[in-house]
Amino acid sequence: MRPVQRNFYEPSSAPGKGVVWEWENDSGLWTPYDMEICVSIQNAYEKQHPWLDLTSLGFCYLIDFNSMSQTNKQSQRKRRLRRRMDLAYPLIMGSIPKSQSWPVGASSGQPCSCQQCILVNSTRAASNAILASQRRKLYGGAAGTLKVVRQSSTFGGTSLWSPTAVASSANNNNIGVGGGQAKAEQVQLPLSSANFSRSSVTPSLSSTHGHHVITINGQNNLNRPGTQRTSMGSTRGAVPPGVPALPVKNLTSSGPVHPALAGMTGILMCAAGLPVCLTRAPKPILHPPVINKSDLKPVQGINGMRRKTKKKHLRRGKNPEDVVRRFTEKIKVVPDEDCTICMERLVMSSGYEGVLQYKGIKPELVGKLGKCGHMYHLLCLVAMYNNGNKQDGSLQCPTCKTIYGEKTGTQPPGKMEYHVIPHCLPGYNDSKTIRIVYDIPAGIQTNEHPNPGKKFSARGFPRHCYLPDNDKGRKVLKLLITAWDRRLIFTIGTSSTTGESDTVVWNEIHHKTEFGSNLTGHGYPDPNYLNNVLTELSAQGIGEDNLKD
Repeated sequence: MRPVQRNFYEPSSAPGKGVVWEWENDSGLWTPYDMEICVSIQNAYEKQHPWLDLTSLGFCYLIDFNSMSQTNKQSQRKRRLRRRMDLAYPLIMGSIPKSQSWPVGASSGQPCSCQQCILVNSTRAASNAILASQRRKLYGGAAGTLKVVRQSSTFGGTSLWSPTAVASSANNNNIGVGGGQAKAEQVQLPLSSANFSRSSVTPSLSSTHGHHVITINGQNNLNRPGTQRTSMGSTRGAVPPGVPALPVKNLTSSGPVHPALAGMTGILMCAAGLPVCLTRAPKPILHPPVINKSDLKPVQGINGMRRKTKKKHLRRGKNPEDVVRRFTEKIKVVPDEDCTICMERLVMSSGYEGVLQYKGIKPELVGKLGKCGHMYHLLCLVAMYNNGNKQDGSLQCPTCKTIYGEKTGTQPPGKMEYHVIPHCLPGYNDSKTIRIVYDIPAGIQTNEHPNPGKKFSARGFPRHCYLPDNDKGRKVLKLLITAWDRRLIFTIGTSSTTGESDTVVWNEIHHKTEFGSNLTGHGYPDPNYLNNVLTELSAQGIGEDNLKD
């Protein structure tokens, strides 16, 4: 025997209202989400949210209610989405209609070969095989029969198996297990007194009107948020002989484990008879304890504690011809190779001949960039400079991305503050902490932004970021200040987290926004972070030569 649990949902939730959300697989069949995900999607739908990010539930999908689609945030693949209102819940007895069993659709054949179906189907098949093997060992070779109703639907909340067992015998004793709103599949299993010892059965028996009901806890006892769970029995069943007891107390204590991996691990271990206890993921520690203003100190070696950017800081109006000539030198002997801008041979005229005309630059002239040595038509470099949304006097090699001049960005006006706080970051117990606070208000986009004249939003501000207060941390801060002055920290675009467009987003320079944890990858300890951010700053044209004493 094994213990089981039942999942109870509020009448106002998706299952209570008979609502199920489904996605379309590669075979054109509709597959329901797990009930917990259905509940989350329905809650967002009822609150009229335009979208829902499933990352917090362990899935890299974005649900768009306007287009009724599911988008994979890694591959950008979209699938159709639909909402059904005919789910039979609560189910007191019997089986649900065949159309509500997994997979749902006109055909009940095998799922398609997409990654999402393969993941669900392979996990289910492995669990089924292990269960069958353990049943044969535990119940084999005995008189009597045990009739088990096995759940093959994903509607049973987070549990993969929620059996409903009814035993028929001469004494008219019923052994029932609750929680089965699923397709009924009856399996005949031998039953004898040898398989159910008095010590293991008696404590969980309750007699009602001559019928004995035994409650067996479920095989997928996962502590996941969003559902209310009531235990139907307090005693654990006997683990089959030869199976080691391997409790998993907390999969996130020794290292970051993806929630989906933790869930599949729990399912397979439970199916094998191993006791599993998966705890809820701890919440990230985003901010330090409350700090008095008197405890905020300036950073050593850096003047002031605040920087501002305004519209007047935008550099304008550099002559394209002068910029190109400043960073190139003419080539007399032209090699027989392609210009990677116009894709014409360098020995031929530029592909922009007739499109652009400059008195001092002829279409056949070729120049070599000073640092990297890559060669292009001078007219092509002028065209590339003109096509950029910023003519700030800088030039970037289209082949190797080497920056010539001082590159500036399109960051909206805002404020940057930095100071030392009397707390330590994980992994830097001997140093205090530098806290950076960015604050950018919402506003109107200008000509340098994607949609001039349209409003842009600024979500999550002020944003707090952290560095260790040591030599390397202070070096990074000085370079970040330079990047802020050049308007390179933020830009206006589409958020990769929420999918919102015309909003302020990070601009390829990563920051640590978790103070006391690293649950999302944006915190400490991270021994490689300072080196990585120096590399990212260098890619923006900000290196050690920009450090000011």
